Amino acid sequence: MQRFDLFTDGACSGNPGPGGWGFILREIGGSGELLHSGAEHGTTNNRMELTAVIRGFDSISVPSQVRVISDSEYVVKGLKEWLTGWKVRGWKTAAKKPVKNIDLWQQLDQIRTIHTLNPVWIRGHAEHPENTKCDEMAVAAIVTLRNR
Repeated sequence: MQRFDLFTDGACSGNPGPGGWGFILREIGGSGELLHSGAEHGTTNNRMELTAVIRGFDSISVPSQVRVISDSEYVVKGLKEWLTGWKVRGWKTAAKKPVKNIDLWQQLDQIRTIHTLNPVWIRGHAEHPENTKCDEMAVAAIVTLRNR
């Protein structure tokens, strides 16, 4: 089974506002990596964090073991702790409120049926080189979107 590190980050200028996402996908034991980013109008930081993860998985063609490395506690706790409970409760939080960003969480739930995920939280803006690069790509995508 292939193994990857997926570094991700999302950014938003205003919340909501124009947002960007970026990821670095690196095959463990392989020689290359894939960097990609994009942007959307009228979104939130959390949606961009989730989108970065989903787009990274879109780039993996076979079932794989993937370490998802993110500075987003929302993403990491969601994948590690909350997602299973949300499903059991009919996509409701512990407070019985609808899960925000349900469309993206449902995509990640589907991804979990194909790949083995190991979410890892890292401190943001702490000079982690891949996190810094993902953040730069996300912010650059926002600038590009605004200049269109």
